[in-house]
Amino acid sequence: MAVKIRLMRVGKKKQPTYRVVVADERSPRGGRFIEIIGQYDPRQEPMHFEIDSEKALTWLKQGAQPTDKVQKLLADKGIWDEFVKDKKVKPRIKPPKVDLKVIREKEEAEAKKKAEAEAKAAAEAEAAEAAAAAEASDAEASDDAGDDAAEASE
Repeated sequence: MAVKIRLMRVGKKKQPTYRVVVADERSPRGGRFIEIIGQYDPRQEPMHFEIDSEKALTWLKQGAQPTDKVQKLLADKGIWDEFVKDKKVKPRIKPPKVDLKVIREKEEAEAKKKAEAEAKAAAEAEAAEAAAAAEASDAEASDDAGDDAAEASE
């Protein structure tokens, strides 16, 4: 007998709330169950999720398989992570695929932009230094011309 931890729909029409139940996988969604271990109300803001963590861990250790939604809810509460640490089980939720080529291209583009910005800043700094040096030399030349003119008038 395969046992699942899944959601059982309860509540009024178009107003669903769920019980988190342990049930035989062959029984229907609203049918027989072994044990109720929690409640889930997605309509509240923020959503309400309450579960008996000890019971959930006990059932997981006995081999009960959570559905994808229940596994996400357990992960949000930290129960799934605790179970994975104890059992060294591979998580069924797959991480998003990462294209390393795209990441390298982005990093190279960012590095290139950064290098260009640094080169531009360095060029502007050199231009500012050259302008300051030119102003200083012009000021010295005018001071020298002023001194020569003052000596000549005396």
